Amino acid sequence: MSISEILRAAAAYPARLALVTGGEPMLHKDIYALFEALLARAYTVLLETGGHEPLAAVDARVHKIMDFKCPSSGMAGRNNYANVDCLTRNDEVKFVIADWNDFDWACDIIKKYDLTARVDMVHFSPVFGKISFAELAAWILRCGLDIRMQPQLHKIIWPEIDRGV
Repeated sequence: MSISEILRAAAAYPARLALVTGGEPMLHKDIYALFEALLARAYTVLLETGGHEPLAAVDARVHKIMDFKCPSSGMAGRNNYANVDCLTRNDEVKFVIADWNDFDWACDIIKKYDLTARVDMVHFSPVFGKISFAELAAWILRCGLDIRMQPQLHKIIWPEIDRGV
């Protein structure tokens, strides 16, 4: 889709909120032009990113939602910790938790980088079908960190859609 097609599609809705996501948006060559076009049209722009691509050049007006890959994902080696320096109180981070090892690892990362003080919100999402909402909620309540549980709503609302993650 071209930027003009995206802008036309977004204009069909009254909301002034644009979430740029899907795959890894930072891999698209025109991503900065898309951010600028949306911002110029008074959209609040959210970027949901895996965080392995550099974020230093992202306009400060874009709200970054950066995903840290936990050990169970097999992708933890791709986390780009230099991006932590690009995060502000305007931003959020997310961890998708499959088990206690992921939870413990994520809590260590939060403490190491002081994420609850650095960003607006830290989210933990349970891996759908691997850990119950109740179990993750209990761990969060006991850990003492300022974490919000966020179910992966797209998997609840549209369970029939097969995804890679």
